[in-house]
Amino acid sequence: MTFDQDDLVKLAQKLASEGPHKIVPTPRRVRGLFNGKYVFDTTKAYHVWEHPWYPQFYIPLSSITPAATLTKSSAIPDTNSTVHLATLTVSTKSTSRILLFTTALLPSLLKIDFPALDIWFEESLPIYQHPKDLFKRVDILPSTRHIKIELHGSVLAESAAPLVLYETGLRPRWYLPPTSVRWEVLRKSETVTYCPYKGRANYYNLVWYYVYPTKESIEVAGYLCFYNEKVDVWVDGKLEKR
Repeated sequence: MTFDQDDLVKLAQKLASEGPHKIVPTPRRVRGLFNGKYVFDTTKAYHVWEHPWYPQFYIPLSSITPAATLTKSSAIPDTNSTVHLATLTVSTKSTSRILLFTTALLPSLLKIDFPALDIWFEESLPIYQHPKDLFKRVDILPSTRHIKIELHGSVLAESAAPLVLYETGLRPRWYLPPTSVRWEVLRKSETVTYCPYKGRANYYNLVWYYVYPTKESIEVAGYLCFYNEKVDVWVDGKLEKR
C-alpha cells in the first residue's frame, strides 16, 4: 500500500490517538537503500501492525546513516505534537513520505512508506511488498486429491497431483502442474505483483504463477494457481464455494 500525504496524516492521527494494533521488537538486521545509499541500518527495528492484517518495519531515528539527511518538518494536527512529517534526502533525491513518532508506544521511531525506498533488506534478503508477519506461515504440501477447474461448464484444468498452499488466515490455494492446464484458454497479462512469502507473481487472465519464487515457496515454481473466487474448483468431486 502506498500512502500519499493525506493518508500519512490520517495514519499519524489514528496511531497517536489509538496506538498500533500490535508492536513487537525484532533483532533482525533491517536496512533500506535509497538513491544508491543505505539510509538506515539497525538491529533495533519494530514490527508495527498499523491494522490487523500485516506489519510494517518502524525504524529508530538513531539508525539513520551519515549518507542520508533527515529533516523534521511540521507537527501533524491532532497528534499533540507527538508526530511530525519528515523528509529523507540522499544527494539530489528526497522523499517526504515519512512520519517521525515520539509517542509513548512509538518513541523516536520512523515510519517510512515502504514503496518510498528503492529496496528494503531483512538481513541479506530483499523484502517484497511489506515485512513478513511473525505470526503467519506458509505450508506447501503435495496432494493426491483430484482437482478440476471449470468456468461456465468448460474444464480449464484437471490434476490428481496438485500442490496445496496453506497460508495462515487465508483459504487453501491449489497449484496445478502446467501440463494439466488447457493453455488455449489463457491470455497473457502484464500484471505483476509481489508477495513477501512467495515472491514475484506473473499472470494470465485466470491464473497466477511464480517463475522464481522465494526459497520457502520454491515448490510452486512453474505451477499455476486459478482464482478460487473466479472459477469453479472441484476437490474430489465436491464444489468449493467461490
